Amino acid sequence: MCGIFGLVVSEHREVPQRQLRIMIERLFELSQSRGKEASGMVLRTPEAIRVYKEPLAASALIRQPRFRSMLNSLGTDIVRGPIAMLGHSRLVTNGIQTVPENNQPVMRDGLVTVHNGIITNDDDLWKRHSNLQRVAQVDTEIFLALLAQHARGNGSDFKCSVRQVFSELEGTASVAVLGEDLPCCTLATNNGSLYLGRWDDTGVVCFASERLFLQDLETHLRRRSRLFSNLQIEPIPARNGVSIDISTAESIPFQIGDGKPALPPSIVVRAARVVERSVDSEEAPDGMKRCTRCVLPHTMPFIEFDSEGVCNYCHTYQPVHIEGGEALERAIAPYRRNDGRPDCIVMFSGGRDSAYGLHYIKNELKMNPVAYTYDWGMITDLGRRNQARMCGSLGVEHLVVSADIARKRRYIRSNIEAWLRRPDLGMVPLFMAGDKQYYYHANKLMNKLGIRLAFACECPLELSRFKAGFCGIREGSRRIFDVSVAEKLRLLGYYGRQYLSNPRYLNGSLLDTFLAFLSAYFMNHDYVFPFRYVPWHEETIVDTLVNGYHWELAEDTNTTWRIGDGTAAFYNYIYHTVAGFTENDSLRSNQIREGHLTREHALRLVHQENQPRWESLQWYASTIGFDLDHALSVINAMPKRFAP
Repeated sequence: MCGIFGLVVSEHREVPQRQLRIMIERLFELSQSRGKEASGMVLRTPEAIRVYKEPLAASALIRQPRFRSMLNSLGTDIVRGPIAMLGHSRLVTNGIQTVPENNQPVMRDGLVTVHNGIITNDDDLWKRHSNLQRVAQVDTEIFLALLAQHARGNGSDFKCSVRQVFSELEGTASVAVLGEDLPCCTLATNNGSLYLGRWDDTGVVCFASERLFLQDLETHLRRRSRLFSNLQIEPIPARNGVSIDISTAESIPFQIGDGKPALPPSIVVRAARVVERSVDSEEAPDGMKRCTRCVLPHTMPFIEFDSEGVCNYCHTYQPVHIEGGEALERAIAPYRRNDGRPDCIVMFSGGRDSAYGLHYIKNELKMNPVAYTYDWGMITDLGRRNQARMCGSLGVEHLVVSADIARKRRYIRSNIEAWLRRPDLGMVPLFMAGDKQYYYHANKLMNKLGIRLAFACECPLELSRFKAGFCGIREGSRRIFDVSVAEKLRLLGYYGRQYLSNPRYLNGSLLDTFLAFLSAYFMNHDYVFPFRYVPWHEETIVDTLVNGYHWELAEDTNTTWRIGDGTAAFYNYIYHTVAGFTENDSLRSNQIREGHLTREHALRLVHQENQPRWESLQWYASTIGFDLDHALSVINAMPKRFAP
């Protein structure tokens, strides 16, 4: 999610203006890794509170004349306290960044805040508190509106007001608040994504969304000043806060409660309705020759049928071997920590498998995880809200590495436009290449944090081997990207021929795509895979997420798979239109082989799940910036691999 940060200089303390500028600019530069779509700053002095924000990356904001003017107003040589500064680097969720009111810092009723996270029940809160007037789209506004309302009723007990607001929130919220009449800068978090730093005897404290930012800041300053060294960094635990007195820079911790609102009944009802529709819908004939044991069609790459119509995938299938809880405990035991510090990273896409994995690792294994997400611009708002629900409810710190999202989307658009000139099923995965640096950043983060254990919550039944199969490549049976060196070289050759035959692929995305290929096929993926040790059962996972964490479902599909992935609707439309099946057919076939589903039930499910997701298709096209009508006409005109 977003990056928030700030500092307080106590009364009568003097800081060289150059040092203060270096500190603030460095915090901006570091925090933009969590979001590059907007940024802003608030300065509080005894005279006034001033806010500056723009729909610019932080590295661009700090070069603006107005930004420099605000810092110069504090003093051109020496800056004297008391002052407080809050900063924000935004990954856009609620509210487009071109509307200033949606960007941060957010001001309302004499209060100003920066917020990291997503408040997932903001619409419900506005309806519940109908006396409050909504001005912007951003979810942060409801936090300030409620805080101001409670503060009016609580008098000087501002911490009580903060607790009251958090008791109503669903999702994640790490905030820093200043006020015109407040003597303190108040920090609070319900998932632990805040760290406080203090330099001894300087009267200066700082904070940031990640420990690494403060560690980097200290290293950066140590090279330039003896004044700011030996930074003492402490986490603000989940469901806790700190009140920093602006005059003295002294901090007082306080608790904000468990932050787990009751589950709205409508969500439970809707989940039950989804299952009911899946069971009761009618199977429609599709003219496909399918395996008589599973549901794979004759258009599946490398498929063969015996005299009874059973496919070779069924004949060669090896049931998933579950190693069991004791084996999992042995695997993770060397990495456990007893000091409360994080002991593992959970690779957290926001999909149902990683969400359930985070629940299991935190609640069942009793580990202290950090959730890690690589946001490359195709995680939908629904996916981000579900991430917030999980991390807020579990009290888990969420580290987000944000790509240059505008650039990534340009790359996708360039490759889609190239593909439409010469469409080929084997090149469809090119649209998803931008997310494969997920593995690179996971390994890099482990090294930075000194954490040696990472969980990758891949479901062994969700392999989509046909994606490489359309390139003539046979993937392994248990892990994605599990191919021999020879097959990797063949795959490179296939892509090379496609690039030479269609020069439009030789665009700005080329290096990014090559790095994605290296990350996927050649980088070390030495992770622990929980579903090798504990069974993967769809009903258990969906029930846990929906009824335990308010998990949100999509409006345009009955499945819970890929609903937070903005690319899935488009590539599945291509596969279904041209080859007559999608990754849903592959999953349901594996579930049949594992005894989770009957073939009849699986046929009904794939008929439903393979229907076009029109809302998601429109979102994808408008977000990437290509002509959906043109794309659909090209796809629909492609030669079909199945008989009518």
